Amino acid sequence: MARILYKYLDIVGAKCMIGNKDLQFTNASQLNDPFDCHPKLFDYSNVPETELRGGIPQEWRKEIEENKALNLRNDTWLCSLSKVNDSILMWSHYCYNHKGICIGLNIDKVLESVPPMFGEIYLSPEVLEVQYQDIIKRPNGYKQSFYYQWRTKAKEWEYEQEVRLVIPEPSPMYAAFTSEQFNHPKEIWDWREIHHYMPLNGECFESIYFGVKTNQSEKEKIIRHTQKELNPQIKLYQMVVDTDAFRLRAERI
Repeated sequence: MARILYKYLDIVGAKCMIGNKDLQFTNASQLNDPFDCHPKLFDYSNVPETELRGGIPQEWRKEIEENKALNLRNDTWLCSLSKVNDSILMWSHYCYNHKGICIGLNIDKVLESVPPMFGEIYLSPEVLEVQYQDIIKRPNGYKQSFYYQWRTKAKEWEYEQEVRLVIPEPSPMYAAFTSEQFNHPKEIWDWREIHHYMPLNGECFESIYFGVKTNQSEKEKIIRHTQKELNPQIKLYQMVVDTDAFRLRAERI
């Protein structure tokens, strides 16, 4: 696995991440792919005999396991990173048409900066490489680890080369509400829509890549801030169009 992993962001999200020095985690049910971590990734129809002890009907056991998978999805928060910093599609989709930035994170430093009790079950996030595949036949849920649910995606997403930080049941002390959520009564909050933020040390930020269309004024502000307030040793790059092929190149600033 690459030591440096990348986060693609629009300019607003990038300034929030840099200014707050944190990493946003999103509930697995709220990701842009509706199949992500879906409980139906598994087949629970072949209930083992060992699971039917005590006279539990087969259909009941199947429903119990499907509910466990659903609850796992609803109780899990993820942070999506990538192994690459030059994906044309990622720059288009996540960086507002190449106007945002891509942040390189030293994953070892990130894990060293995990605060105490970030998670209520796991103290720190699991780091999982996403496995891309076409599911012709769903795997037997009784023989698969729950890691399969966290890291399996359709092959259409393979270009992202995603690596996930996964934390089940993060501590509420790291949750933060948007202004819109804060102004609504607690009774109508959907807790799955609430993000959690893991604080980072400045040395976690290894590099910043500016998009082909990043606003020059915003770029200069980010450079000044990062070198003064974040990490004086941070590496800065400008993405440029390679005129010899359909690809991007990073030029050191």
